[in-house]
Amino acid sequence: MADDWMVSPSDGELEELDRYLRAHAGDEDLLLDGVHGFLTALAIGPAPAKPEEWLPEILHEPFADAGEGERVLTLLARLNDAITPELETGSYEPILGELDTEEGPPAFTARGWCEGFSRGIDLRAPSWEGRLGHDSELMELLSPIIALAIDDGVFESDADFAPLGDEDYDECLAQIPNAVGAVAEYWRSHPLAADEAPPEGGGLPPRRRGGRWVH
Repeated sequence: MADDWMVSPSDGELEELDRYLRAHAGDEDLLLDGVHGFLTALAIGPAPAKPEEWLPEILHEPFADAGEGERVLTLLARLNDAITPELETGSYEPILGELDTEEGPPAFTARGWCEGFSRGIDLRAPSWEGRLGHDSELMELLSPIIALAIDDGVFESDADFAPLGDEDYDECLAQIPNAVGAVAEYWRSHPLAADEAPPEGGGLPPRRRGGRWVH
């Protein structure tokens, strides 16, 4: 793309943003994978969110100086603004956390990304819950993300779900880009009606509160 602003952040820039977030994160604050999931939910959801709405969900301390603030805000804006073009070009990939394993390379985990995604839904909860309460298609499109979120303890569930095996977990991870793209298309094709309101008892399973995922 001609506009450098819309180019996805480089690996080095993502590492820079990751270091900043880790250095300033409290117990329940989002790290880079969570921020990406959070911004993804807002980008594909029923109504856009302005930076003044979502920045307070990510940043919780004053910047050291104007230079640091400008840099961090630029990186966050680029991360956010790249999501829609990546979906349109089929290059979107979730930013995932890593878990150390006793043998072999680290394993990928969607725990942080799903936590952020759920918080993005929370920011537009009435709109999401109203539609989820009466349209099973949207719930079906979200099913790989919901399965991961339940397996990783992000969502609570009254049903007794068996843990995902390694192959099933990896398969759900691989389905995230298509699921995200399908949900984005769903909201484009089925925008909110002016009078839409959430029904009683509809929506996603409740999100677990508290606890920090250590990558």
